[in-house]
Amino acid sequence: MTSNPIAETVRSLMPRAKAELTELVAFESVADEAVAPRSECEAAANWVADALRAEDFQDVALLDTPDGSQAVYGILPGPAGAPTVLLYAHYDVQPKLDESVWLSPPFELTERDGRWYGRGTADCKGGFIMHLLALRALKANGGVPVTVKVIVEGSEEQGTGGLERYAEQHPELLTADAIVIGDAGNFRVGLPTVTATLRGMTMIRVTIDTLEGNLHSGQFGGAAPDALAALIRVLDSLRGPDGSTVIDGLASDQVWEGLQYPEEDFRQDAKVLSGVSLPGAGTVADRIWARPAVTVIGIDAHPVAGATPSVPKSARAQISLRVPPGEDAAEVTKLLFAHIEKHTPWDARVSLEQVGQGQPFQADTSSPAYASMAEAMRIAYPGEEMQTAGMGGSIPLCNTLASLYPESEILLIGLSEPEAQIHAPNESVSPEELERLSVAEAHFLVNYARSKQG
Repeated sequence: MTSNPIAETVRSLMPRAKAELTELVAFESVADEAVAPRSECEAAANWVADALRAEDFQDVALLDTPDGSQAVYGILPGPAGAPTVLLYAHYDVQPKLDESVWLSPPFELTERDGRWYGRGTADCKGGFIMHLLALRALKANGGVPVTVKVIVEGSEEQGTGGLERYAEQHPELLTADAIVIGDAGNFRVGLPTVTATLRGMTMIRVTIDTLEGNLHSGQFGGAAPDALAALIRVLDSLRGPDGSTVIDGLASDQVWEGLQYPEEDFRQDAKVLSGVSLPGAGTVADRIWARPAVTVIGIDAHPVAGATPSVPKSARAQISLRVPPGEDAAEVTKLLFAHIEKHTPWDARVSLEQVGQGQPFQADTSSPAYASMAEAMRIAYPGEEMQTAGMGGSIPLCNTLASLYPESEILLIGLSEPEAQIHAPNESVSPEELERLSVAEAHFLVNYARSKQG
């Protein structure tokens, strides 16, 4: 990294950053009381609020949002006439999943092979630490040249929309000239990347009922309608023969024109088993950034352990459908509901419930903020040019902010590069990426302030 005062300051702060991330990761802040106590999210929110107060933020508040979660807000006034930049992260995390697969405790930051492991290290507690590092570096080198607002969400991973609805009810709160969403990631370690598009999401539960009670499979099997078999038929209808997502009425042939993702690189990043083919058609970038993707993320049926030879009366599944840019998530949900109802066999009773939704997002990469970030990335990553990529995941707040503040310039950066394995066991963050992106964000704020002076 090219020597400069901001970079040197960030490097000197990295031990403190590791200690703070260790404290923050220790909270099992899953925003689902069926998984973790609410007190864990409350403790994490208070930790974030205390950190903002320690950095002289004003009006620090824990905002009670409509979905029951708390978002943390604060404002750091800048020089008179300076632009305002909103920095976003979230403190809630995904569940740990199978703890036996973790090589170290999921809520205990552990250094191994040059990376820091633990749930939330990259997604997205590390994103909040990145913001702190950037601001501290600026304070040590002449001051923060913009007014900074920080918002740290408490239920992003659940897709329940608490902060989106709160922002809609209080539109003045998050107004800003530029918005930096610290919840994306570089295309790979060492390659500076901004994310220009996000797929949206709709999350639904489908329940199929066929019988008043389970029946002996020898006495009734063959004629009794099997609810689990009906559910399997429905789920299979959501994919074509090549594995492409197929929803009646929904386009699935979109093309990604930007940075490409070589198949061999993807297979390695995704840890696809040898000999297993990739589903779908088109390029990898088409499939993960530009097209819809359905995933069955859970099924409720009798477990194999203790199973009896009986025809099941009921079965349930939870389905996540990623919605490509250019589509409306609400309309896509209607198509998904209609598709399931049409493809449910044997006139079985089907009930559908939506449990989460977020709109897709597409940024304006021609804005001055992108030029400021590109210059900052050159400093933080010497010899590299900033790349623009898509992201298959969803950050529902982005579209809300774009709708509320159409003049705001929105950029997405972050620590969730492929090796981070977010949402999976053994999530980790590269401390080098944390350091470099903190340097980049600090220089971005300097560049952006300068760009607005003229």
